[in-house]
Amino acid sequence: MTTEITRINPDQLHPTPGYHHITVVEAGRTAFLAGQCPLERSDTLVGPGDLDAQIDQVAANALAALSTVGARPDQVVRSVIYVVSGNAAILGVAWQRLTRSAIGPAFTTASTLLGIAQIGFPGQLIEVDLTAALPT
Repeated sequence: MTTEITRINPDQLHPTPGYHHITVVEAGRTAFLAGQCPLERSDTLVGPGDLDAQIDQVAANALAALSTVGARPDQVVRSVIYVVSGNAAILGVAWQRLTRSAIGPAFTTASTLLGIAQIGFPGQLIEVDLTAALPT
């Protein structure tokens, strides 16, 4: 049995920059990934204060976590992205880099992008939470 994922943008709702308003999952197992931080395996923060470097590390970490449970980015059914910034332009840059990364398909689903005041480690600018529908 395979897990079926349907993404929907109702005509009655506003257009989106790539994500879908609704994601429906038919049966299967679900994996909830802890917030993926821009940390190397040695527990070192990548690029303190460098959003691009941190996004690249978060994408690599998320890809590794997904593959550990046999999932791909296109099987993500929910994402929440936290960026340390209140600037809409910076949030837009983060969204664009994430959607163009190796985990880009994860963000075509029900996604939320939040600008926040502070997160985790000093110098950390981003964290991504993902929920994936696993193949059965």
